[in-house]
Amino acid sequence: TSTYLIEAMLQANGFTPGVIGTVSYRYAGREEPAAHTTPEAGDLQRLLHEMLDAGVSHCVMEVSSHALALERVWGCRFAAALFTNLTQDHLDFHGDMQTYYAAKARLFREYPLGVAVVNRDDPYGATLLRETQAPRITYGLSPEADVSVAHLVMGAQGIELQAKVQGHRVGVRSGLIGRHNVYNILGALALAAGMGLDLSGARQGIESLAAVPGRFERVDEGQPFTVLVDYAHTDDALRNVLLAARGIVQGRLILVFGAGGDRDRSKRPRMGRVAAECADLTLITSDNPRTEPPIDIIRAIEAGYQQAAAPPQYWVIEDRAKAIHEAIALACAGDIVLIAGKGHETYQIVGSRRLPFDDRLVARKALHALGYPGSLRQRA
Repeated sequence: TSTYLIEAMLQANGFTPGVIGTVSYRYAGREEPAAHTTPEAGDLQRLLHEMLDAGVSHCVMEVSSHALALERVWGCRFAAALFTNLTQDHLDFHGDMQTYYAAKARLFREYPLGVAVVNRDDPYGATLLRETQAPRITYGLSPEADVSVAHLVMGAQGIELQAKVQGHRVGVRSGLIGRHNVYNILGALALAAGMGLDLSGARQGIESLAAVPGRFERVDEGQPFTVLVDYAHTDDALRNVLLAARGIVQGRLILVFGAGGDRDRSKRPRMGRVAAECADLTLITSDNPRTEPPIDIIRAIEAGYQQAAAPPQYWVIEDRAKAIHEAIALACAGDIVLIAGKGHETYQIVGSRRLPFDDRLVARKALHALGYPGSLRQRA
């Protein structure tokens, strides 16, 4: 979400940005699916060269912890770097949180950096502020932050806030939903201030962003309930999107999710517990099982689910498409069906095969099968 916000701010200020990130690589009207969040070093330099030749003014790049550990961005200079937060993930690669943090921190410790933009509300952000030698600007809900909130309203239609930006007031109305997106907006404004962008243009850019692919993305076929698809694939991210959905739901909150195979196994029971604490009904299913038996992953999630105090009802449906169809068939007026884990992804990894699979398309087919009006419009 942050890269989309920054891209929109730069465009509103008259620049021509390119983006390298988890969803895609895009610039000058071209777009290709992302093979990695941050490309391999040689591919990255080729892509940056192509952007330069195409007249791109800024590259907005997600720099993954893998990329920093493997030195994929070695030799790059950064006008600004934004630290949002750090939650448990990728421990199959890093081993523990300190090693994970150390990899992320390399961007702020070792690379030429114009300004460090840091979420001071995050514990790792507070540590990073003590370690970086770069000029810094902080953001957060804490009033001590350089960019903070004077007024905030969150609801089903989005976010309305008054931000305090280094002595200035900036009013923003955004269609993005949830507390986590308040932080994303504040981070974008802090980066705009750190780079000397016009704040009025920054506000216009933020307000122009209606949605981000696979991030709390609505699937609407005229049904009387809400279907949302989100990339949340860690316990922290899952809690954030469930709480955001809880804040706007009028009926039940129905969750469909699984956990990836051959990846950090410790997060599976934690994700199960989050589901039990935050959803009214959960359908546990597969999500890129890779070489692991899907039912083994599901059982680990179940173990955490059952540890919650008075866990609500849950179902196990190993086939992800069937789970999505079942959740949508169960939904009533005012409910929210949240399909979590894959977001923008258009594949399911089973064994060594990458099979076509898109949660959004599957959800749409399920709605069509129930005969909602949107399906009639699409056929016309």
